Amino acid sequence: MRKLLLVKIASEIFLKGLNRNKFEKKLKDNIKAVLKGMDYEIVEDMGRWFIYSEDVESLIGKVKKVFGVSQLCIVYEVEADMDQIGKLAVDLALKDGGKTFKIEGNRANKTFPLNSMELSRDIGAYVLDNLPEIKVDVHNPECRVYVEIRKKAYVYSERIKAIGGLPYGINGSTMLMLSGGIDSPVAGYLMARRGVELKCLYFHSHPYTSERAKEKVKELAKILKGYTGKLTLFVAPFTDIQLSIKEKCREDELTILMRRFMMRVSCAVAKKYNIDSVSTGESIGQVASQTMEGLIVSNDVADRPVFRPLIAMDKEDIMAISREIDTYETSILPYEDCCTIFLPKHPKTKPRLENIRKEEALLDIDKLVEECVNGIEMYKEF
Repeated sequence: MRKLLLVKIASEIFLKGLNRNKFEKKLKDNIKAVLKGMDYEIVEDMGRWFIYSEDVESLIGKVKKVFGVSQLCIVYEVEADMDQIGKLAVDLALKDGGKTFKIEGNRANKTFPLNSMELSRDIGAYVLDNLPEIKVDVHNPECRVYVEIRKKAYVYSERIKAIGGLPYGINGSTMLMLSGGIDSPVAGYLMARRGVELKCLYFHSHPYTSERAKEKVKELAKILKGYTGKLTLFVAPFTDIQLSIKEKCREDELTILMRRFMMRVSCAVAKKYNIDSVSTGESIGQVASQTMEGLIVSNDVADRPVFRPLIAMDKEDIMAISREIDTYETSILPYEDCCTIFLPKHPKTKPRLENIRKEEALLDIDKLVEECVNGIEMYKEF
């Protein structure tokens, strides 16, 4: 007998038809990447993936954060022998300490003489014979013991929820406009969960925003990196652009003009590094620049798809995900970002594109964008 970690793949991957092998290969590569340097072996048995290690428990924290893994189970592998299976089922029922139990059998190996229902029945009878103090409850048992028959038999009772989604990096790339707030890290997480590779771009307005604000964003990127396995953060100097807008343009249009410049810079950096799209943490109607009109005006300067995974989410929903992925406490640290510092008292909520273009004509747009892009700092390890 040996102890293994059963890796259950997200069910969506099984629906990929002829592309399924590509998704599974990417997922397996991602698992190997997070386990790099550890002593383990990936074992396959009739479509199931298992990981063997002398210390299986040490793998759980890493593997459960791999996108595409839906569930993990610590399983015990034995020969497909009813006595060995029955003894394990008794041990697990005792370990869980419940007064009621249920056996859930699954016979994938059709050469095994019992079908799934017969397997469940006979192992259940074995447990009752050896533990007369507990009873069967098929509807709401305190303990569930799972038995899978493949080339070997696998018995387990504990199931650990993993992150799900699609394998990271399978669906292209995006430039995430990462601020120090609650929303954008959640947006990045949701894009990564759909298999999109992240690059992050933060707009820093020295000396109006402090180095602590930059460190806060680096910490958020580090948390996201715990899910993606690798991440590049670009820090763009945004002060000159903001001062130019403030000096030459209408105050009530400052925010939307800054958003258009952020979009231009994001697209320029994405083009330079062959990144397919741009993503933001915007949610419709949440703040003045995120009205329908504001989003249309921002999109006007984009040269590639712009994704907003939070677009229809309430703030409470976003905050709940932020807490779940451990970015919330960092996001609420009181260090101002560039948008907050230059926020007008009465920002325009329904900007008209023709008016915004007239205001921008007062600025040397190409020069400002070029200087911003040329001044970018890149962080790959932080």
